[in-house]
Amino acid sequence: VQLVESGGGLVRPGGSLRLSCVASGVDFKSATISWVRLAPGTGPESGSRLCPSGGATFSTNFVRGRFTASRDNDKNTLYLQVSYLQPEDTALYYCSHDSLGNTGRGTQVTVTP
Repeated sequence: VQLVESGGGLVRPGGSLRLSCVASGVDFKSATISWVRLAPGTGPESGSRLCPSGGATFSTNFVRGRFTASRDNDKNTLYLQVSYLQPEDTALYYCSHDSLGNTGRGTQVTVTP
């Protein structure tokens, strides 16, 4: 199982990014995969969990409206659209296969004035 994230970068507060996670070596259409972020000095924070049907749940800090999660089963890809980014969103964002526990290396999001 391989999960490869991309799309992170350095942005100003109020900016937006679209993160991607491409999966291989797994039955993607049947997989529940989560977006997780790891901020400096904190533990992993699971933010958005996407079910095979495309339904998504969001944690308190991944506020629906600022965070939009989706998946394209034909492309084996998950997306996380993040809007109105704030400095506290600075973190390494990665995806995690719920049942297998495999994670990607992540993509860094840094929000700074």
